Amino acid sequence: MASNESWEKIFKDHGINDHDFNKSPFTIDSKMIKESTQVFKKTAQKEVRLLCKQDSRKDRPQVFIDNGLFLLPIKNGVYSIIKGEGYIDIPKIDCDIEKHESILDFCLDTSKTGDSEMQHLDYAYATSLIRTFMNDNSLVLTIRGRKYTPKINFNVGKFSIYTESVQTEVDAGYEGKKQVVLIEAKNSKTKDTIIRQLYYPFRQWQKYTDKKVVCLFFERDKKTEVYNIWQFEFTDINNYNSISLVRTARYKIICKN
Repeated sequence: MASNESWEKIFKDHGINDHDFNKSPFTIDSKMIKESTQVFKKTAQKEVRLLCKQDSRKDRPQVFIDNGLFLLPIKNGVYSIIKGEGYIDIPKIDCDIEKHESILDFCLDTSKTGDSEMQHLDYAYATSLIRTFMNDNSLVLTIRGRKYTPKINFNVGKFSIYTESVQTEVDAGYEGKKQVVLIEAKNSKTKDTIIRQLYYPFRQWQKYTDKKVVCLFFERDKKTEVYNIWQFEFTDINNYNSISLVRTARYKIICKN
């Protein structure tokens, strides 16, 4: 991984190797990262956005893996290196496949062109699969794209973390009479994901509504065309690590001819 060499230099340049992560996280910003990586030529070795993109456990540089660390953005261009568990496993779903009959009385030909996460998510919504999984016919699409979080305080293990104006992206959000459903969509078999992708939007939207905010992880299996859905919840709104799996389901969408 190209980032291994970069992060080794970053840790050395800024004395991070000597930091006691059992006592506190280490705060680093984009300026510090750029100062250390300007000697590298490859984009992947010096681009802050790429160096800080660690969406799964395997995406972490070796120095993070060796020391049990993960990275969280806490402000625009500012990050916290934290010792602890930053990721959640996405377990294989072993339950039977349910047949979901589309609410439409025609097939969507355009949904068959391409293979993007957004395309499959839009198709699932158009056929009312999301409403079926949530047992809520009132859900309508209201959230999409990038936004910035309000001020948020939360705990990761024994550490208190403060964040403000962190960019988040929700693949789709649906509001109904009694709940808001946020979805993180993937288009490949995912073994684990950083909790932040679910937690930050959850905290963000819970500030703007008194309705229950539900987090879903969504994935379409390319080979079988089966739609997999995982529902997660945070049992303690202030605890990043209080995430737990609620239920799962597998669907095959049946189109009406």
